[in-house]
Amino acid sequence: MISNQQTAAWHGKLNLVYADRQNFTQLIYNHHQAPLKVQRPFYPEGDQVCHSVILHTAGGIVGGDRLSANIHLQRHTQALITTAAASKVYRSNGLQARQAIDIQIDVGACLEWLPQETILFNGADYRQDLRVELAIGANFLGWEITRFGRSARGEKFYLGEWRSHTEIWQQGVPLWIDRQYLPGNTEIFHSPHGLFGQPIVGSLVWIGNPVSAEIVEKARHLWHGAGHAGVTLLEHGLLCRYRGASTSEVRNWFTAVWQILRVSFLSRGICLPRVWQI
Repeated sequence: MISNQQTAAWHGKLNLVYADRQNFTQLIYNHHQAPLKVQRPFYPEGDQVCHSVILHTAGGIVGGDRLSANIHLQRHTQALITTAAASKVYRSNGLQARQAIDIQIDVGACLEWLPQETILFNGADYRQDLRVELAIGANFLGWEITRFGRSARGEKFYLGEWRSHTEIWQQGVPLWIDRQYLPGNTEIFHSPHGLFGQPIVGSLVWIGNPVSAEIVEKARHLWHGAGHAGVTLLEHGLLCRYRGASTSEVRNWFTAVWQILRVSFLSRGICLPRVWQI
């Protein structure tokens, strides 16, 4: 017998393919299944860079939900993908909610994957998996910002579980593997080896063109916040980490680092997605 919890769960799917048409990046294939969909493309930087906004029409993620996305950037395409709003993961009904994203970036292509904040309600049970297949000569920049508990209401993440697995591969070789696990309890929330009483963590990673020590130092000097932050030079790129209490603080820093990388490797300045300004 199928329970009411199982019948109420969403199994959302999204499949996007971008192609280069005479130096014009176009979204040539868009298949979606509720509650996921994508807005029509925007071109605030001209034809080369396609801006896309993913919508979650249900308003939040509950236990038992399964969301999956397949995104393919064909040769020499340039895309920036974000989300329309912060993602909310509600208290678990006893089932785990999962999101899996598979991205393929072909030769000469670049994806800027910049979702807005994910908010885990106390008691949420959530796992997200991101896998990127990166061709030689391709680039990927992505960030993840997670808030544990509805801080404005004084809520803390004392119950539940969060898992985040990110893998970036190139021709069968792992370029960067990152697996994070945080059980919701008082000890982990306040431990210096856990959240240290801070409700927000964030990661930004650039993989593709090698990053110089000079750029790493610039990224470090851009940090002037109250939280904890660090920058690491990777063999194939750059990693920034954040732990603190302010979404605007981490996003402002990540945006400043993103601008440096854009200017250095993509020869273009900053262009904030218009949905962020609503």
